[in-house]
Amino acid sequence: MDVRAEVVAIIERVRNEGDAALKAMSRHVVLEDVPVPEEEVKAAYDTVDPALVKMLIAASERIERFHKLQRPRDLWLETMEPGVVLGVRTTPLHRVGIYVPGGRAAYPSTALMCAIPARVAGVREICACSPPPVKPLTLVALDIAGVTEIYNAGGAQAVAAMALGTESVRPVQKIVGPGNVYVTMAKMALREQVEIDFPAGPSEVAIIADHTADPGIIAADILAQAEHDPDAACLLITTDKALAENVGREVAAMTAGAPRREIIEKSLNNSGYVVVRDIDEAITVSDRVAPEHLSIQTADSLSLVTRVENAGAIFVGRYSAVAGGDYGVGTNHVLPTAGYARLTSGLDVNHFCKTASVEMIDRQGLEVFGDIVETIAEAEGLFAHAESVRIRRRKQ
Repeated sequence: MDVRAEVVAIIERVRNEGDAALKAMSRHVVLEDVPVPEEEVKAAYDTVDPALVKMLIAASERIERFHKLQRPRDLWLETMEPGVVLGVRTTPLHRVGIYVPGGRAAYPSTALMCAIPARVAGVREICACSPPPVKPLTLVALDIAGVTEIYNAGGAQAVAAMALGTESVRPVQKIVGPGNVYVTMAKMALREQVEIDFPAGPSEVAIIADHTADPGIIAADILAQAEHDPDAACLLITTDKALAENVGREVAAMTAGAPRREIIEKSLNNSGYVVVRDIDEAITVSDRVAPEHLSIQTADSLSLVTRVENAGAIFVGRYSAVAGGDYGVGTNHVLPTAGYARLTSGLDVNHFCKTASVEMIDRQGLEVFGDIVETIAEAEGLFAHAESVRIRRRKQ
């Protein structure tokens, strides 16, 4: 199967047919309207347990509180030397799109994780796409997160709609959010039209553990990742072979009674363990993998954090469940996968901002660096550049 060829064909169909393409490619429902009406969003609250709504609100507050810590200063200026003041002006993007998966289950947490950092950054227009029919739980989460435009669109065609625009969906500046291989491929293929966060595919976890770790807790963490998706991957990196064997037995026992057993068993085919000589080698292996989630469960877990270079998110100690980052702690769970943690960071407020440098120079300041500019500009053969500074230095 040539996924890229399929995705390119989908993109071109959306480019040429707009809303008609989104309706025609809707697999699970006959789609009459691409936008989700406001009345449907309001009605969704009647179908969701009020206790669950309360927990979503609590989670959204924690996510907002953490992401406010990341908010950059609107303007900072520093006097570098007499007459030279330099700074940075930070502004939010105007319009962004978020993708919320909806194939196997509802993912309200992803709706919160994508939309809240954008709102904290100051983005004025946040739209969302999710496979139709958009699940009530997703609608409620998007409403709590402050999204006012929700569209019945999934897969590569949803990404194309947000990037290119249709009759119903106005194009955005940036698309964020995880998805399957088609969603990820579409994001990559459309980077000339729209910016993206990063490739975010099937979930993965690596666990660094020594003889002090609890096999049951590690097994539980493995199943928590494995139940995400048949393509999810889990890796135990340990200095203790006996621990690996005990974890294997715990995983087998827990899997036998797991509600999502079929998905877990397929995911475990992508999983395994590595026995290393010492903790130094464990960190080397982990950095080479650059996992989306890294759990450290060793005698002195905290001391290892500053030695890790490549990870989307780091969970320190046996009580720091990766699931905490997925839902309730406040950090973001939209993270780079497939080794991209070597290159990029997880979703945060800065993904929704752009910066411009600011320069304020007076007559005295111009003299400070004037010779530098003139000399280098003339060496490059850009004589007008040099003259643009020289003429100013001649003026009194």
